[in-house]
Amino acid sequence: MAKFFGTNGIRGVFSEDFTLEFVHDMTLALGTYFEKGPILIGYDGRESSPVICKIITSTLNSIGIDCNVTGIVPTPCLEFAVKTLGYSGGIMITASHNPPQYNGIKPAASDGVEISREDELIIEDIYLKKTWITNPEKWGVTGEETRAIETYLTGIVSQIDSKLIESKSFKVVLDLGNGAQIVSAPNFCEIIKCKTILVNETIDGMFPGRGSEPTPQNLSILSKTVIENKADFGIAFDGDGDRSIFCDDLGNILTGDKSALILIQHILNKNPNSLVVTCLNSSSNTELIAKKYNSKVIRTKVGSVEVSRKMVSTNALIGFEENGGFMFGKHNQVRDGCMSLALMFDFLATTHNSLSKEISKLPLSFTTKDKLKCSSDDVDKVILSLKEEFLNSDISDGIKITIDSKNWVMIRPSGTEPIIRIYAESESQANLEVLMFKFLQKVKNIISR
Repeated sequence: MAKFFGTNGIRGVFSEDFTLEFVHDMTLALGTYFEKGPILIGYDGRESSPVICKIITSTLNSIGIDCNVTGIVPTPCLEFAVKTLGYSGGIMITASHNPPQYNGIKPAASDGVEISREDELIIEDIYLKKTWITNPEKWGVTGEETRAIETYLTGIVSQIDSKLIESKSFKVVLDLGNGAQIVSAPNFCEIIKCKTILVNETIDGMFPGRGSEPTPQNLSILSKTVIENKADFGIAFDGDGDRSIFCDDLGNILTGDKSALILIQHILNKNPNSLVVTCLNSSSNTELIAKKYNSKVIRTKVGSVEVSRKMVSTNALIGFEENGGFMFGKHNQVRDGCMSLALMFDFLATTHNSLSKEISKLPLSFTTKDKLKCSSDDVDKVILSLKEEFLNSDISDGIKITIDSKNWVMIRPSGTEPIIRIYAESESQANLEVLMFKFLQKVKNIISR
């Protein structure tokens, strides 16, 4: 198992376990893995990001690798630019939805998709054995890449019916979360002539507005703003702009599952007989929707890397995670908040119904998730105890306990924080609350032993 790479990249508390010395040595390993340049470097608005960028570029240059810097961009923008502009790879400096004191790095391969789990282990082996490039024939140079955002937005617009969308005169609320989509999502809305109301629209690495992770608990201002402005819908992005949570026209905050099902229906209606890739912890209704369009679903372990790389190997059209990470293969096989926004516009332009009306037509399902602070030893104890109690459960990623086709609970350690995550789905809200309470108590009891 990877020692440094978590569910999505390498992350840590800046100057504690994510030090400049660590960044230097890990960059040597990354540069050795990439072998050649140019490498594209981008970052989010965290306060430590510019300093980390200087360490990465100078370290790459020291082993003969050229690189270009985009400045602040969303992760999917960097990834799309790597693929489209012909880079050997990319490094995004971000800790995504983690608190402000964290930072991290997400490497992308030349195809614009996060590197595979196997390649993560190769990089870690280079790092641990210090078998990186030494004594290059010449030093590399660092330049500036100014085309990334324009390239990204042009790519998104090419995947939708922009003329039809323009004709609808939509109004949308963008909760930019003080994050990286500030440099692209409002520009996209301007291109399609949509009226926008902005919330948390200033880049700030401390994420003062509502934190870096959009959750139902911290999106009340988004909900209120949608209602007050009679907007068609709202959307909230995470810190690096690859995930998005939607709010319908009535101010209801949607789970990632529900918004994904809406987009899946829209895409499969145009492209039946396709493949959908999703994680073990997303809604069982995915299979119901896919079957309606003669399409199939592939399930993976939790993590965008798992979904993205499975999409690449199977040529899948759609991928998603329940946390609001949606992937459209025709654009790029990565989570992309602005592409998700575009697809929602594309869908609503084709229907006479409101988003809330369309949501009400989905198959009935109720999902929730929670988390508990937990040491690695306690996580092992919890999973082992539950495996012994529920012998027929899926143990490919933590443990998934299936009661029946509509009721299940999944418990797994976070790959980015010292916590244990608990997910559940049920056919009614009442049953869901009972199920979640039961397993929260069960986990707490195991930890306290």
